[in-house]
This record gives sequence, C-alpha cells and structure tokens, in this order.
Amino acid sequence: MPSQEVRRIVTRPLAADSPLLQPLTVGTLQTANRIWMAPLTRNRADTDGTPNELQAEYYAQRAGAGLIISEGSQPSAIGQGYPNTPGVHNDAQQAGWKRIAEAVHAKGSKIVIQLMHAGRISHPDTVAGQTPVAPSAVRPAGKVFTTGGEQEFPTPRELATDEVPGVVAEYADAARRAVAAGIDGIELHAANGYLLHQFLADGINQRTDNYGGSAENRARFVVEVAKATADAIGADRVGIRISPGNTFNDISEDDLTVYETLTSQLAELGLAYLHVLAEADDPIVGKLRALWPNTYVLNTGFGVESDRDQFERLIADGAVDAVTVGRKFIANPDLVRRWTEDAELNEADDTTFYGGDAKGYTDYPAL
Repeated sequence: MPSQEVRRIVTRPLAADSPLLQPLTVGTLQTANRIWMAPLTRNRADTDGTPNELQAEYYAQRAGAGLIISEGSQPSAIGQGYPNTPGVHNDAQQAGWKRIAEAVHAKGSKIVIQLMHAGRISHPDTVAGQTPVAPSAVRPAGKVFTTGGEQEFPTPRELATDEVPGVVAEYADAARRAVAAGIDGIELHAANGYLLHQFLADGINQRTDNYGGSAENRARFVVEVAKATADAIGADRVGIRISPGNTFNDISEDDLTVYETLTSQLAELGLAYLHVLAEADDPIVGKLRALWPNTYVLNTGFGVESDRDQFERLIADGAVDAVTVGRKFIANPDLVRRWTEDAELNEADDTTFYGGDAKGYTDYPAL
C-alpha cells in the first residue's frame, strides 16, 4: 500500500514582542494591544433602547481587547434600525452607558460607542410609526427584522436640505452624552449601508443639492458629521468606519473615488482613527493608508475568517496599525489570551447572535 503524506499544522503562541500585543496611542487613548473588538449588533438592550446590566457584563467579559467598539447605537429615535439596539439620545440611555463604561474600565480596557443612524434600513414599526429617512427616496430590496417579524422595507422619506443640520446636531449631542457617561470616545458608522454610507453611495444618493452628485458633495454630510462630533468632544476621541464598495443592505457604488475625497478631508480634522472594512489585499486599503496620517485600522469583513498570523504580518509591515475582530470575540471573551497562548477557540452559535438573553451572549467560557 502506498504511503500517505501526513500534513501537520504547526501552530505557535505569540511572542511577547508580537506586533499584535504592543500598546498603541490612539488620540487620547492608550490601548494595551492592537487586537480590537469590532462593533457587533446583538439586540440585547431594553425595548426603549436603554443599555442594561447584561450588556455591561458582556462588554466587561471582553475587556482583554485593546479597544472595544460597541454595537451600532442610534443617535436619535428615528435612527434606530432594529429592535433592542441601544440608543445614546436620552438620560436613561446615558445612564446605561455609564454602567457599561464603569464595568469595562474596572477590567482595564477602553470602550467607544459606535454611532449608527440606520437611515432607510428601518421600518415604521421600529421608529414609532415614522417613515425612515434617507438621502433619497430609494427603497432597499429585501426585508427588515421588526418586532412583528420580517417585513418589506418601506420607501424612505428624503431628508430636506434644511433638515440635514438637525441630523448633524443629533450626532454631536450623542457624542457629548457618550463622553459624559464616561465612554472613551465614539466611532461614526459610515459603512454597511446605513445613513452615512447612503450619502456616500452614488447608486443610492440621487440628490441634486450640495449633498449629491459629485464625490465632494456626497462626502459633505459625512464630513459635517465628523466635524460636529469632533467639535463636541475633541477630534482625538472620534473614529470613523467605512466599507468602500460593500454592497451590504442593498448599497450600490460605482464611484469609489468618493473614499479618497472623504479620507483626505477627514485627515484634515485630526480624527483619532480610520476603520476600514475590506479584504486585506483590496487595493483601496493601500490607497487610503497613504492618505491617512493617524491610526489606521482594518477589519477583513463578514465573509473572511479573522487570521491571527495574517494580522500580525500586516501590522509588522506597517500596512495597518490595529485590527478588529468580530465573531471570534462573540464566542471567546478572552480571545486575546487564547490567541496569545495559541489555545483552542470556542465556536460561535449563530442562532443566538441577534436578540435573546444570556444564552450565546455572556455564557461562553473563558480559559
């Protein structure tokens, strides 16, 4: 019988001087390592959007991350996209975030809130009977999850030009509330097909005013939001996430030069970090890196398995400064330790990702 080749997978713990484990100064923050927790929608807030004790426990469990970026959280009631997502626009919600900040800080980590206005990715059942708003009245394909189950997306209402400053002000107010709650900063969600991304996308944004048409015009709203939040809490407490060319939530983009325009303008504001969702070998990662003077963060996306050794090489080569990890942090609250020791990882139960109780949320074992 012919011999059969045996392939042995060689694994290794991380060395103490691994680029992944080095501290990093990010604006006002000093992160203990460069393995950050990505924003992850989990739908566990109270029905009124107030963050609760279960969420405080969840985030505190994952405090080994150099920085925790919270789940997308609406800066206004009309900005809510899904049931049981947290808000940052009233006193009760602010108090809930204070509990979370205290729990994470007690474990020695840092946390920022991702501000996510869902725009057209919503439904009247979720926003108290109101019609969701968007840059243009373009209905997304597909269905959205509501308290009444999955329903067809409605056609959103186009924001009037004179309404835009009010939306900008809502972001700034939410940023102030976050910092007042003891949160370390905010991340603007300009990715994955939500409101800021909708303005950037030429296939969705059909406006003819100063917020539509050219790349500079389509970037204008995002830049105004970034400037307002930077003015409110300091640019060194503000990050932003983008996903060039990502078709999630029925986004259509042909002109990706808007991201070079956007990045150049945001660089002038002195924001703490730019968080790019793209595959590591996408040419746009290098293009934007060349335009960005501060901390540059990569997330390799929904369909790509986070690869510890690839991330280590990317940081060592200077391609990025830090990385964010999503699903692996869901199932492994002590992911940094497990990656450091090259320990076996828990498998995530995707049936518990969205909504529910402690099951699949705070009951994953640590080493």
